[in-house]
Amino acid sequence: MKKLMTIFLMGTTLFAADAQTIQDNPLVQKWKGPYGGVPAFNEYQVSQFKPAIEFAIQEKLSEIDAIANNPKAPTFENTIAAMERSGATMDRISTVYGIYRSNLSSPEFSAIDREMSPKFSEFSDKINQNKKLFARIETLYNAKESKKLTSEQQRLIWLYYTNFVRQGAKLNETDKTKVAAINKELASLFTRFSQNLLAEEQNQYVELKTESDFDGLPEEVKKAAIAEAKDRKLNVMGCIANTRSSIEPFLTFSTRRDLREKAFEIFVKRGDNGNANDNNSTAVSILELRTQKAKLLGFPTFAHWSLSNKMAKDPQKTLDLMLSVWEPAVAKVREDVAEMQKIADAEGGKFKIQPWDYRYYAEKVRKAKYDLDQNEVKPYLQLEKLREGMFWVAGELFNLNFKQITNVPVYHPDVRVWEVTNKLTGKAVGLWYFDPYARAGKRSGAWMNAYRNQERMDGDVLTIVSNNCNFVKGAPNEPILISWEDASTLFHEFGHALHGLCSNVTYPSLAGTSVARDYVEFPSQLLEHWLATPEVLNKFALHYKTGEPLPKALVERIERAGTFGEGFSTVETISSSLIDMKLHLATEKIDPKKFEKETLDALHMPSEIVMRHRIPQFGHIFSGDGYSAGYYGYLWADVINADAWEAFTEGKGAYDKAVGKRLLDNIFSVGNTIDQEKAYENFRGRAPKSDALMRARNFPIKK
Repeated sequence: MKKLMTIFLMGTTLFAADAQTIQDNPLVQKWKGPYGGVPAFNEYQVSQFKPAIEFAIQEKLSEIDAIANNPKAPTFENTIAAMERSGATMDRISTVYGIYRSNLSSPEFSAIDREMSPKFSEFSDKINQNKKLFARIETLYNAKESKKLTSEQQRLIWLYYTNFVRQGAKLNETDKTKVAAINKELASLFTRFSQNLLAEEQNQYVELKTESDFDGLPEEVKKAAIAEAKDRKLNVMGCIANTRSSIEPFLTFSTRRDLREKAFEIFVKRGDNGNANDNNSTAVSILELRTQKAKLLGFPTFAHWSLSNKMAKDPQKTLDLMLSVWEPAVAKVREDVAEMQKIADAEGGKFKIQPWDYRYYAEKVRKAKYDLDQNEVKPYLQLEKLREGMFWVAGELFNLNFKQITNVPVYHPDVRVWEVTNKLTGKAVGLWYFDPYARAGKRSGAWMNAYRNQERMDGDVLTIVSNNCNFVKGAPNEPILISWEDASTLFHEFGHALHGLCSNVTYPSLAGTSVARDYVEFPSQLLEHWLATPEVLNKFALHYKTGEPLPKALVERIERAGTFGEGFSTVETISSSLIDMKLHLATEKIDPKKFEKETLDALHMPSEIVMRHRIPQFGHIFSGDGYSAGYYGYLWADVINADAWEAFTEGKGAYDKAVGKRLLDNIFSVGNTIDQEKAYENFRGRAPKSDALMRARNFPIKK
């Protein structure tokens, strides 16, 4: 790092003694150690974030100013490549900051997060609205000489130009100021929404006070509930935490309908309780600001702005796709509910199936119709064995080898690290961090992070990725048994990690998962298919007591029941996607409760199902802009995924080496160096066909 005698920091002057202090801040220092350096998690403290961020902001702004004010004519090297090299300190700090935000949030960190979020926004706008910098980028974008550059360099110029224009680089100064003010306010609201949601999840639970409160629960769910109560220091036998990983197994197996209703209510009302953590007004404010921003940027709605850099481009195309799948999915749900109702009636239940009954009776239907009980499968689904199975699949498809290491620091004792190498050449590829368990301060769900993108601008830089989940630990020294759905999620997120690990590009902004949002889920959805392959089930779906693999008869029953529940999962997800898109197509102020009800009523939403994410808890779209007007992307990508999987089934099967090589060469390794539509055509030989999705979900195909 440059040694500066005087540094201007956030409007103050930092002299030599203070400069030395900031240089001693571990967050500011370059990552040291093996693998090209790793985060020094053993040295970081929450109190170090604010000064480190303020320093890194000013350092990057100084670097950007130097690029913008370069007296030499703009070239790829002195402008675009220089920007790729700028902000290294900020990249490292923001990575660690994001890890703390998602995994180690505490009251002390939350206070810093509320203060720093608008400063991050302000910082980004200073770059995006730098007139001289954009002039250099625009010159290169329009220059005939740029056509002589490599295709990757041309793509990078296009990406910078497009991103700057989308963020208002061409606006007049008055409108730039307005956009910057909106972005700053949005950043604060995103943080508030996230923190409110985390508080609701951490502070609410269902107490299990008597033995009968555990009725129907599998042994591992019972043990997890007992452990959760102990962790919370509650004077009750057990408790069900207000997170998906705890609530959904309870709704599936508990025979106590009264407690299922309680669990369901606290989960679907997260952020909607009229208390200090209520998110309704925050969501409305976010929507209003997004509408204002879109109009300033020249778009009729925020949805149009959001899709301007996605594959779909036009909001109507997304609505058409969603509605084409919606009707057959609803029809399938009605069939399934009718079967559930028969069982409930036969048991003497004098009630209509309600949302808190759905999973419970769906499980009964699965057992009756397919002779398949999740509790029969679960003993074979050990978390650690499935992790080994994922590694094996990565080796078969992409020649990757995973070796656990202990010579790098981690941010929590639960986190483990693996070195990833190419098993043919022995060459190091990167590192994979695994953080599988739920805990206080960790957001719910499952995700992948890129700590460092692969690149080779100035020599090979190894990528560092992580997978983070929220599995419930249960009793010490006992294997963690997970559901089939959770196992699919595990493979899904590992697909994102492989997208990062397989990256083979020159420039970091184009690496790994840095692709269109409605394409990024495709590689991860595709990897889910390998869970059900006989090779994985025979080698890694082993009974936790006997070590025996899943019996062939049970595998056949799993295959027969493969599309069971597709109606539910499709309706649950697409309802959220439709609400998201319609929210962002609206330009008038909305009442969240009324909007949600009227929209779902118009769609004839089955009363037995609720959206996967109701508005006050829809973190995908209100904790940031990543998936806003973009939640449809899961369905869009699933069309591509279903079509891509048929490339394997039409060939020699899941482990067809030739198809696997095409997948690596055209999808997993190329990042954003090529237009994603073209990349897919290079893999498949044509554009994807949506019929494959309907076949995969066992829905009728319209002729």
